[in-house]
Amino acid sequence: MASHSLHSILCSLISTSLIVLILSLIPSSLSSLVDHYIVFMDPTAMPKAYSASHHWHSATLSALSQTTSANNNLASSNLIYSYSHVIDRFSATLTPTELDALQNSPGYIYSIKDLPVKHDTTHSTQFLGLTASSGAWEASNYGEGMIIGLVDSGLWPESQSYYDHGMGPVPAKWRGECEKGTQFNASLCNNKLIGARAFPRGLIARNITVEMNSTRDTEGHGTHTSSTAAGNFFDDASFFGYAPGTVKGVAPKAHVAMYKALFDEGAFTSDIIAAIDRALGDGVDVLSMSLGLDGVALYEDPIALATFAAVEKNVFVATSAGNEGPFLGSLHNGIPWVLTVAAGAMDRQFGAEVKLGGSGMSVFGSSLYPGSYSPAEAPIVFMGDCLNATQFGKFAAGKIVVCQERNDTLRDQMANVQNSTAIGGVFITNTTSSPDIEFYIQSSFPAMFMTLKDGETVKKYIKSSNTEPKASLQFRVTNLNTSPAPTVTSYSSRGPSPSCPFVLKPDIMGPGSLILAAWPSNVEAAEVNSKPVYSNFNLLSGTSMSCPHLAGVGALIKKAHPDWSPAAIRSAMMTTADSLDLSGQPIKDSGYGNRPATGLAIGAGQVNPNKAMDPGLVYDATTVDYVNLLCAMNFTAKQIQVITRSSTNNCSSPSLDLNYPSFIALFSANSSSSSSHANQVLEFSRTVTNVGEDVSIYTSTITPLEGLVVSVVPEKLEFKSKGEKLGFKLVIESDNTGKSRQFLASGYLRWKEDGGGSHVVQSPIVATNIAFDSLSSSSRN
Repeated sequence: MASHSLHSILCSLISTSLIVLILSLIPSSLSSLVDHYIVFMDPTAMPKAYSASHHWHSATLSALSQTTSANNNLASSNLIYSYSHVIDRFSATLTPTELDALQNSPGYIYSIKDLPVKHDTTHSTQFLGLTASSGAWEASNYGEGMIIGLVDSGLWPESQSYYDHGMGPVPAKWRGECEKGTQFNASLCNNKLIGARAFPRGLIARNITVEMNSTRDTEGHGTHTSSTAAGNFFDDASFFGYAPGTVKGVAPKAHVAMYKALFDEGAFTSDIIAAIDRALGDGVDVLSMSLGLDGVALYEDPIALATFAAVEKNVFVATSAGNEGPFLGSLHNGIPWVLTVAAGAMDRQFGAEVKLGGSGMSVFGSSLYPGSYSPAEAPIVFMGDCLNATQFGKFAAGKIVVCQERNDTLRDQMANVQNSTAIGGVFITNTTSSPDIEFYIQSSFPAMFMTLKDGETVKKYIKSSNTEPKASLQFRVTNLNTSPAPTVTSYSSRGPSPSCPFVLKPDIMGPGSLILAAWPSNVEAAEVNSKPVYSNFNLLSGTSMSCPHLAGVGALIKKAHPDWSPAAIRSAMMTTADSLDLSGQPIKDSGYGNRPATGLAIGAGQVNPNKAMDPGLVYDATTVDYVNLLCAMNFTAKQIQVITRSSTNNCSSPSLDLNYPSFIALFSANSSSSSSHANQVLEFSRTVTNVGEDVSIYTSTITPLEGLVVSVVPEKLEFKSKGEKLGFKLVIESDNTGKSRQFLASGYLRWKEDGGGSHVVQSPIVATNIAFDSLSSSSRN
């Protein structure tokens, strides 16, 4: 009896413990199973009982939770966002069971996972030719009245770049606001900064604590980009004395609206879409997005999906190409309806000078050392490769140490000098022409970096001195008019676009290397002796910096030509871009030994804002043209609907031949093995609209492409009125004889206005038989 009772008690205890264990495991099991999705719905399926899509989305998820919880007690569906302006969709937290059930719900089209996103100036406006007396600034009144929205990491509202002196009133059409949040009050906005919103729900849905839940910038990226696009004039700006002068944005009288979707804790597509959705609802004229995703098809790319609606609303969109260069096919944001921007370097160098004792000679080297330094002379010594740290105590104390780099030892050399009692370092290296130099020159101890040729001058001085050689270092040197310039940076991502290789990307290049712009005053700007130092302005590099330059130019053009479509604005920029550098030579590619850059690196070339105001002809495109392209890429009806938000897309005229101001000819890589050895011929049809003089004639010229025969029909375009449209065909023929090797050729089609006209309408041409990994399923035949 006792034994039976004990058995019953034990069984009861075990059962109770098991139930407690199971209950305790349910939340963790659910946590491991749930995921975050963006769900696409057909708006025509919304019951009439619902007045807004938000109510429909909420009811759908509520019914979903009730059904799945009744079946398995695992329900998690939680609405994160309901989008209303850019897409008919919502984002939510779902279990696999809920996702399966949702796919059977009325109106369901498609779903994708909520993916993480990465974010990829005193002289730059002058370098672009922007002046007060003429050109784009005069024609647009500095972009007055335009609203530039940025999806980024927020901003520092106290920055001088957001002062509103000289600004016009907030446009009457504006529907945005400045939202209160952590360390951010609505009173911080003014006539310059007119909108500030934050979108952290995608992070919060993952149980991530967002420390700065407001538009305030805690990393600097958004402050830098927004002030580059539209910062106001401010005198006496610099980065610790480098790049001194008046800082200003490209469109300094445009208004700024910040949509924070990039947080210290991360960034997700659901928040990016919500930011774009709200920006379109608020009434922005231009969107600038220095961010992107790699390896996603157009119908899975939230930026592509949301910006299609932006184009429908006549909003011009600029995006960054990415910082994964110089590798071909590394580009993201290769979206046919947005501008994709590469990064270039300007005619400016930052550095220091080493003055060689009483010789009267001084040698320049690159540096951005931000600390204080005495200009007094000190002994200077050459210590070879500087890798023997034990010698420093005997030879380096109180001296300027000169090191010669060998076999990529620069990092180790710098560490040895910094850890010694030397008072400064001069590093002789061939890295001065490498993109890595931008990392090294921001050293936290007094250091400068010079070429092998200049290093020989310093070494010769040291060796030939009869007495102890001495020298002095002078930092904070800014040199202008350096050459070659512009050049495309090595890190700037190259085309073709994996998501749409049939449209040449990037579109254009803008200044992106060491751009001076506003910076949060409490975010570290540099280090001195491994301790943080702070500045109101900072020098940053990347396509994140070039993108807002083009957004600013877009605002200037849109102000001067309010009736132009986003495609016409893009065309005006591209067909007037500079393909030659300041010396009249082809723009160089620093990622490929300063060889002439191809269209896969620079697109149409370096933006020229003044010429873009009056392009003569434009290549326009509508959403119908984009749909025809998607149809020709063999996208399914559902995939096209995801992008266009329409179930009535017409695929009766599919065409890979988008009316675009550039050309990319993708030839078959294995055609030379054909027994016929027939030449491959690719034809491109284009239509241009006359936006110049009423009566004008344009004659075509083509720069030769090696191994290819390129022709245009007709060779002349005769316009009788402004607004008239005329078509032409570009034919590219590849001679297969001997074409077993890979080739990549680049050139230009130019339409030059006759009769003394000033317009030259230029389009880049790229032809190749190199096979690239593509996320699209079509091919040009």
